[in-house]
Amino acid sequence: MNSPETSGTADAAPIEGDATADKSKDDIAALAKGGRTNIFGFLLRLAARLPFLFIAGRIYGAEALGRFAYAILVVEFAAQLATLGLKRGLAAQLSKTQRPHVHVVWDGLLVSFLASGVAAAILIAFPFIMFPNSEINGLDRFLPLVIFTVVGADIALAALAYRYDIASTVRARSVVEPWTISIAAFLFSYYSLRDGLILSYVVSMIAALLASLWPLFKSYGLPHGWRPEPMKIAKIARRNMPLAAADAAEWGSRRLDLAILGLFASPAIVGIYYIAQQVASLPQKLKTSFDPILGPVITRNLEAGNLKAIASQVSQVGYWIIAAQIGIALALAIPGEAVMGLVGPGFVGGTGALAFLLAAEAVAATAVVSESALVYIARHRNLLISLSMLLLQAALSVAFIQICVFLGWGPLFQAAAVAAALMVALAYASVVKAIFLSKLLDAPVNGWRWTLLIAVAVASAIGYLATYLPEWMELIVGIPMILGSYAWVIWKWGFGPEDRKLFKMKG
Repeated sequence: MNSPETSGTADAAPIEGDATADKSKDDIAALAKGGRTNIFGFLLRLAARLPFLFIAGRIYGAEALGRFAYAILVVEFAAQLATLGLKRGLAAQLSKTQRPHVHVVWDGLLVSFLASGVAAAILIAFPFIMFPNSEINGLDRFLPLVIFTVVGADIALAALAYRYDIASTVRARSVVEPWTISIAAFLFSYYSLRDGLILSYVVSMIAALLASLWPLFKSYGLPHGWRPEPMKIAKIARRNMPLAAADAAEWGSRRLDLAILGLFASPAIVGIYYIAQQVASLPQKLKTSFDPILGPVITRNLEAGNLKAIASQVSQVGYWIIAAQIGIALALAIPGEAVMGLVGPGFVGGTGALAFLLAAEAVAATAVVSESALVYIARHRNLLISLSMLLLQAALSVAFIQICVFLGWGPLFQAAAVAAALMVALAYASVVKAIFLSKLLDAPVNGWRWTLLIAVAVASAIGYLATYLPEWMELIVGIPMILGSYAWVIWKWGFGPEDRKLFKMKG
């Protein structure tokens, strides 16, 4: 890259400066547009996910739900590893290569399918890893074959995101997948209350894969002239291992609590915790709303050497996510008993766990957004931070459970304890990753603004008053009041011109 001094014109510097500023504004606009599209998808996913939780809790019950949750936990972890970091790493490869992009995508699909085959073979050979506390019969052993569908859809959608096609992600993940699993879970309940949830999951993953591949073929075309290159594919796998491990660590931080709880508690307690986890994961989807578009923007600025722009973009998106997640966390936590009671009276005991899980999602926002840049700038050190977070979470989870046992507190307190451990570990990761990224970029990275405290105080006061309403009114009236008051404060005093681009429907 030529510097202004070597360009040969006196006006080069201001022109380049203006161009950089304009490009940064364009990037913020792209982030806003992509995030806006995915937030719409989040709302669609929410509308579809709630019926599934209701059906799973009311029809199948906590024990069947716990069995399903643990099996899917193992399978999705294997799929996360088999993706080999290409959900984010694919953008970096596409931005650097001179080869036809469709060939690069197929390289990624092939190498991830090879990894999927290895992961599936291991789980088929040792099915007790998926079902540690229940009998294995029928088609249980072959559940790992679904790994191919999960991985294929993830890579296809990552390729589409590189071209700023976020609508395909919305269709596949927020419409097709959740509505398919909800409808299938209801239909399969007439076939088997033991296996219906797992069968519905398999069907939903196949549907999501088909919904991902169709736009991929339309956008990239068929891979004419592509030939597998074993050495190049091996290089892709090796280069992406740190990224894959970081992705697995970040994903695992949201599942390790369930895995550890499953070692100490019955499937029924695991099922109750799973519902709390699913409710709490709703704001988590807002973070991932920006992942598909943030990766390409960061990689392009890295290629241009524009580190200050990356700091600005990470801070901007970080604020959007923090603001949204805190609002949703308040709206779900304050009427927590009523929210959990929707799934069934037996799930109300998971309210404490729900509160800690929602708080964890709020404090995690900074870590996740910082990581979006760190995986491209310092992937090995980012991985070390993520692994240290997991170790801290595991240690705290076991310690908190043992404290509950020592004090004579029941399994539901233990469920809340592992959620509290997750919250502390994610807070640690947020602080460390934000400080580290700031040093690397030589620019502040901070998505926090003090107006958030005012919004929290106002919304909490209104939410507290809403708890005196009948339970149905607490949900129908209280939640909109909490969200509305919070959003009004943020919009009035917390949003500047750059923030309002998120809601600008044109462009």
